[in-house]
Amino acid sequence: MSDGTAMAEAPATGHAWSEDTVPARLACVYLPAPLPREARIAFWDPAGDPLPEASDTDELTVVRPHGAGVRRRQVPALTLPLADALPLLVRARHDPAAHPATACWGAAALHALRLAARGRLLPGLTPSGHDAWRAGPLEPDDIAHLRAVAAALPPEGHAVPLPGPGPLTLPAPEALVRSFVDAVADTLPRTPAAPHTSGRPFAAREPQPLPGAHDWAAEVAAGMDAGVRVSLRLDLSGYSVFDTGDDQRARAAGAAVVQVHSLADPTLVADAATVWAGDADAFGPRAHVDAALAVRRAARVWAPLDRLAEQDVPDVLALSEEEVTDLLGVAAARLAAAGVAVHWPRDLASDLAATAEVRAAPGSATDGTGFFESEELLSFRWQLALGGDPLTEAEMDTLAEAHRPVVRLRDRWVLVDPALVRKARKRELGLLDPVDALSVALTGTAEVDGETVEAVPTGALAALRDRLTAGIAPAEPPAGLDATLRDYQLRGLAWLDLMTSLGLGGCLADDMGLGKTITLIALHLKRARTEPTLVVCPASLLGNWQREINRFAPGVPVRRFHGADRTLDGLTGGFVLTTYGTMRSAAAQLAEHPWGMVVADEAQHVKNPYSATAKALRTIKTPARVALTGTPVENNLSELWALLDWTTPGLLGPLKSFRARHARAVENGEDAEAVERLARLVRPFMLRRKKSDPGIVPELPPKTETDHPVPLSREQAALYEAVVRESMLAIEEANGIARRGLVLKLLGALKQICDHPALYLKEEPSHPDRISARSGKLALLDELLDTVLAEDGSILVFTQYVGMARLITAHLADRAVPVDLLHGGTPVPERERLVDRFQSGEIPVLVLSLKAAGTGLNLTRAGHVVHFDRWWNPAVEEQATDRAYRIGQTQPVQVHRLVTEGTVEDRIAEMLTAKRALADAILGSGEAALTELTDRELTDLVSLRRPT
Repeated sequence: MSDGTAMAEAPATGHAWSEDTVPARLACVYLPAPLPREARIAFWDPAGDPLPEASDTDELTVVRPHGAGVRRRQVPALTLPLADALPLLVRARHDPAAHPATACWGAAALHALRLAARGRLLPGLTPSGHDAWRAGPLEPDDIAHLRAVAAALPPEGHAVPLPGPGPLTLPAPEALVRSFVDAVADTLPRTPAAPHTSGRPFAAREPQPLPGAHDWAAEVAAGMDAGVRVSLRLDLSGYSVFDTGDDQRARAAGAAVVQVHSLADPTLVADAATVWAGDADAFGPRAHVDAALAVRRAARVWAPLDRLAEQDVPDVLALSEEEVTDLLGVAAARLAAAGVAVHWPRDLASDLAATAEVRAAPGSATDGTGFFESEELLSFRWQLALGGDPLTEAEMDTLAEAHRPVVRLRDRWVLVDPALVRKARKRELGLLDPVDALSVALTGTAEVDGETVEAVPTGALAALRDRLTAGIAPAEPPAGLDATLRDYQLRGLAWLDLMTSLGLGGCLADDMGLGKTITLIALHLKRARTEPTLVVCPASLLGNWQREINRFAPGVPVRRFHGADRTLDGLTGGFVLTTYGTMRSAAAQLAEHPWGMVVADEAQHVKNPYSATAKALRTIKTPARVALTGTPVENNLSELWALLDWTTPGLLGPLKSFRARHARAVENGEDAEAVERLARLVRPFMLRRKKSDPGIVPELPPKTETDHPVPLSREQAALYEAVVRESMLAIEEANGIARRGLVLKLLGALKQICDHPALYLKEEPSHPDRISARSGKLALLDELLDTVLAEDGSILVFTQYVGMARLITAHLADRAVPVDLLHGGTPVPERERLVDRFQSGEIPVLVLSLKAAGTGLNLTRAGHVVHFDRWWNPAVEEQATDRAYRIGQTQPVQVHRLVTEGTVEDRIAEMLTAKRALADAILGSGEAALTELTDRELTDLVSLRRPT
């Protein structure tokens, strides 16, 4: 139906009905108007039921069945402007209660909106010469879809008869649907938000006359209503000289052949030359006119097509190299947006790619020792490949000399990105030292001019990479080991043996309690070196190391290098055990002695690379370095860097660049690719197994973890609120370092109050019998102890405060409960005695300070572990739990965490749960991070919330 078709019987006015006013059961018809945007939608009831109540309704003339024929009938109708009806129609598209006619118009509305969203809008004129938008150009799929909608339209959807005398005639559904789509296109751009719309054609809603624009409108309409479209087929097989205009001639790099496509039958395609020759009658009599107009429109998008207009037959356009290059990029995109596709030759290869390649010199060592000791730098260069097959040097030379977007390689036309040509011309990227080269080999990426590119190793470097990343088979137990290693321990032994034999070192980061000590003893026996192994560990672990060596490697000499009478005189082999403190003070003496291997146990003690302890450890030379730790990362990834830079110096580069490239992105959780890249680099140098891993869980009894909510005593609650109130007043007035210090002081004070008021007030208990009444936690601890001791069990109680540990010990002693206390000030011989007393069952309760006794100790006598207060990092708590839950434990372990309700501890417990789930990849900075909270966030964190 044309824009000028009028509906004489259609209502002239309507009402702004809401979507809720119009039931979905009503049928609707589209009522065109001379100005498309003024079209309306009428809703009426074919069943004759009453319409929704309203002040009045319109009368609509429809054609209805009457006996064996039809006749006009006046029916009440609700009419809406098209813009108001669109939301209802779209909603009705999927409403099961909608009338089929309304559902069909909903489908047409939805497609019209999609056309507008794709930018398929064309300006034009109505027959009266006023501005109007139309939908177009339409793709074959669009036309087919609208035809399908029209075919499904029931009689109720086009029941308003055409005006005029004579027999009743209904509008053709397909023409009506096309008119509806044009009306939607004319309505949508004319919104009140359109700037400066008053009196502006194609923006203002009022009709705007455009005299003198009929020729332009006719061409636009012809393009939209044309039955054909054109495309360009690129032919690169021949070269010639052609005129470019203004008496200029150029050498052709190829040609664009114009193809004509039928919109009615998408399978009908022919070259323009065939259409002009009259050999394609199926396109219709206007095919050559429509094709010429389509070429002219395309020339507005890409100027070189203007030359086709000068030809008698616009069939073939010779192209210069610059024009072919242009078609490789933005020109093809612009033409595609205008409906003109560009087809490249089928045999044109576009799989030319470049990778950065690291090459070791022929004959380079494939073991780590020889590789890293070599002073030879490795070649770093671009290597181009076609379909994954590397190009020869001669082929890359050919590519480097090419000045065209397509070249002939290996009997194929190859599409060439100018960036690849530049890489072929400048292949050499420089030289890499062995450590940087290994990093590139493991991650598969490298930084080139600030860009991360794919990189691959070759030769000896690739062989080394393969050895490091291959699967690990269990090793054979060494001679002299008086123990049976589990399968995962034998794999750990094989991995450590590989890394130390390559001269690379490694970090064994198994969970606490999985037998790192015995695995290291087995490694010493397997290496069978004459030089001794130096073990550096916390003072509390000296006795454990000596007992384990004597037990599992009888006959191997063990010497403690600790105390005033320490000496290395007469040392020939075996083990030397020392503490971090002794190593720091005697580093010069230790550095003078040859060591077959140096082991840093609980290596998190040197996580700060700038500490005196870490610097002293680096001065002790050895061909093999092994770090042992259950928590390679406690707070941030700089700690991981410190460990691996000691075991394999230079692997992760300087700390500053490591943080810039890896750590920040991983810690912030912003870049999954950065996490994977760091994992590829670190994985070969760190072996991490958890108790939850398959094959390890069956080795351990079950572990149950329980959070015990504890109410504050009345004294605790009053003291808590007073400290919050006074501290927040001071914090709100402070800035910078002073504010951060006040926040940390507040957090520490609140945690002490949650433990016991006497701890915060620094009181000595004057009434031992009343001490538990002042603290909800201590009262609950008494209940737990009564239950455990009644079952003849043993229990560990951890607290981060030595003062609290003394309060607990004094309280239990007053209750006649056998108890010992182990903290940082306990001398080494006394620590060993306390451990032996607990393990033998002589003392059932051991109270420990978290930092001093949370690592290294073997306390498998305990079936219960109590965390009296919460640490800021879940890994530290897990280490403490692992004093009992470790290989050798035969009874189930119950972990009890005491959390005061409604306090900062309660909210920190929630944060720790989330942090534990991410601890392996992203770790925050613990307590320090809380100092950066805003005043409002901090108040929310520390405010006491009364239980409801």
